[in-house]
Amino acid sequence: MGCAPSIHVSQSGVIYCRDSDESNSPHQTTTISQGTAATLHGLFIKTDAAETIPSVITYQSRHSRNNSYRDRRENSGAHIRIEAETQTSHASVKVLLVFAKEDSQSDAFWWACDRAGFRCNIARTPESAVECFLDKHHEIIVIDGRHPLYFEAEAVCRLIRATKPSENTVILAVQNFVFFLLHLASFSKPHLTWFDLQRFVENSSVSACYNELVQIEHGEVRCQFKLRACNSVFTALDHCQEAVEITSEDHVIQYVNPAFEQMMGYHKGELIGKELTELPKSDKNRADLLDTINTCIKKGKEWQGIYYARKKSGDSIQQHVKITPVIGQGGKIRHYVAIKRPHADNNNQVGLAPRVNTLSVCYLLLPSTECFSLRHRDRRKDSMDARSLSSRGSDAPSLQNRRYSSVARIHSMTIEAPITKVINIINAAQESSPVTVAEALDRVLEILRTTELYSPQLASKEDDPHTNDLVGGLMNDGLRRLSENEYVFCKNMSQSQLSIPITLNDVPPSIAEMLNDEECWDFNILELEAATHKRPLTYLGLKVFASFGICEFLNCTEATLRSWLQLIEASYHSSNSYHNSTHAADVLHATAYFLRTERVKSSLDQLDEVAALIAATVHDVDHPGRTNSFLCNAGSELAILYNDTAVLESHHAALAFQLTGRDGKSNIFKNIERNQFRTLRQAVIDMVLATEMTRHFEHVNKFVNSINKPMAALEESSTNANIRNSPENRLLIKRMLIKCADVSNPCRPLELCIEWAGRISEEYFAQTDEEKRQGLPVVMPVFDRNTCSIPKSQLSFIDYFISDMFDAWDAFANLPGLMEHLSENYNYWKGLDEVKCKSLRPPPPS
Repeated sequence: MGCAPSIHVSQSGVIYCRDSDESNSPHQTTTISQGTAATLHGLFIKTDAAETIPSVITYQSRHSRNNSYRDRRENSGAHIRIEAETQTSHASVKVLLVFAKEDSQSDAFWWACDRAGFRCNIARTPESAVECFLDKHHEIIVIDGRHPLYFEAEAVCRLIRATKPSENTVILAVQNFVFFLLHLASFSKPHLTWFDLQRFVENSSVSACYNELVQIEHGEVRCQFKLRACNSVFTALDHCQEAVEITSEDHVIQYVNPAFEQMMGYHKGELIGKELTELPKSDKNRADLLDTINTCIKKGKEWQGIYYARKKSGDSIQQHVKITPVIGQGGKIRHYVAIKRPHADNNNQVGLAPRVNTLSVCYLLLPSTECFSLRHRDRRKDSMDARSLSSRGSDAPSLQNRRYSSVARIHSMTIEAPITKVINIINAAQESSPVTVAEALDRVLEILRTTELYSPQLASKEDDPHTNDLVGGLMNDGLRRLSENEYVFCKNMSQSQLSIPITLNDVPPSIAEMLNDEECWDFNILELEAATHKRPLTYLGLKVFASFGICEFLNCTEATLRSWLQLIEASYHSSNSYHNSTHAADVLHATAYFLRTERVKSSLDQLDEVAALIAATVHDVDHPGRTNSFLCNAGSELAILYNDTAVLESHHAALAFQLTGRDGKSNIFKNIERNQFRTLRQAVIDMVLATEMTRHFEHVNKFVNSINKPMAALEESSTNANIRNSPENRLLIKRMLIKCADVSNPCRPLELCIEWAGRISEEYFAQTDEEKRQGLPVVMPVFDRNTCSIPKSQLSFIDYFISDMFDAWDAFANLPGLMEHLSENYNYWKGLDEVKCKSLRPPPPS
């Protein structure tokens, strides 16, 4: 902008004229090679190197160039190269334009580069084009092939292709339409291949040139960038101390690194091209282990565990193996990457080595159009049906095979928090540590597993507003302004027209017949709701509490229990579409079902069972039908009372004990010993608070790392029972139990799942309506009754909250029926979403 350009002369006599850095012109460097005098775009330079360079040089802007280029004089004897570099933030792609003269086509490519943010150079002759290319190593070269009198595009292409850097360059020839057709029709003359020289039909539209350049950049150029990095990637693999094996989707070995050769005793020439099935297998593995691994990785999930491999010498070696499927174009698996290291039980132990970034390695080995499915993991893959998630269908070898698959899913879960990584590192270090160090690390792990360090670093959900809103609404507390919202603590107890029985013997026959099926998971709580006139909690509570001997444990009469159940049920808001006493009864039923499973029953004592059933009964008492975020934004009395922290859950637990102690006729705790009451009370409070979603991933992470993984690593034994029965782990089991019971709707039979989805959606719709009326922040904008897609919201909830949690719970409690329902329900919602249906059910056929 008015500053004189600096002058530089190369060894060949090429004169570089560079503007100051402050120039706003898209052309910032002009170079004129040695020759006669030339007038160039308003810049006059005598190009004979023997002549004196002028002390004052006039530089003209790009706009004035466009207006005056027709009046420009050109010297055919001069070798002229104009080099202009655009300075942008996207300067990684460099483009060379080879045009003998400037016209509308060269201008179009220039401005297309400017728009795309590419650095651009212009050369006028083949010689200067090669010189410039060797200096800059451009990714894209555009050659003017419309005027063979100046030079032929194919000849220039051959000159450039003769240089070594050109192997990573895309060359494009501009031709007029007639010559383009002649080129396609001519086969007598040997032409360069399409890869050597691509064709572009003359088009002076900046948009057309821009689209062509961007397509090349997104295609061939990005592929070349990855190919350039391959040498570095393989260098890293060759120096990695962990054994790495890469196979095709058909399990044909395509690469092994030196560490693999050293570990297994093979030379890579003996392995590459062979199928894994051709290699000898160790007889120390479980008979169904390979089936388990294949079942896991074929679904696109990572498998990790202990595996015995047979070395070339015939010896078996115990390895810690991690197999990662690499998903490519079309969502298909293209490669498997296995990272292996000797397990600590081997005689010849190998020190721990840094792990290779498997994802980066695989990405660079794939074509540019392939990418990973790991960015946002879909827990219910398209290939999964109901059988694959439960017993794996009739083709599953055994129930035990399904159990191993559940354990494999635990190792591939993506909810890993930073503290989880620390624990894994410590576990790995223990394998090669002396006994005293290993014991000390055990104490460290014990401390880490009992402190609040498990909150995960959640991945962003930029492309999924439903998940964003669910997470924001369920896991965050908003802080805005006060309003006049007030919620009463208790509701009228006289809403039911059905008389409450004095004892179980007084239950009406129709209701008693329904309750006979309460031990079945498919028990229909909605039918009980209708039969009891929206009072299912009292009736179901009497039956469930009697079957678990609650009155005997608490030393209270059945009349006291009945009064307490009536009091608690009356404190639920029947006007809520979801958070009412039917939901409490549903959670109570799920809790009782889980307590009856063999693994849970053997892990908990009777006080734990009593606490779980009481917590399930009261866990949402006096729920206002609004989320914590709503109450905090509205400045409600409850939010102020509990400091915007776990507002509803704290209220549910506190109110439950307030109501219970208010009247001796309904005080089920009045006859138990004080210390026992305090233990029971603490257990109930802890379980109710565990239903708060802000700590969801913390609870699931703790359960996986302290229960699932240690149990998977040990055979069933007394040691395993001790793991489950420690006080800390019993606490984790109870938290996980009530969490799963609280959100078990997606695991119910389809009709029940649909009904519950409709009820929770209606409650969220009502909250959104109220937020808009009161001018409050809308916590979950997607839950607008006019635009919301219920199937999408259900899919997001299952993918983000339900899937991993129930995989972990199933691995512990063995719940094949629930996992079948979960898969069936997920596929139902997915089917509705695929046909753009936003409602609960598909539209009737026309």
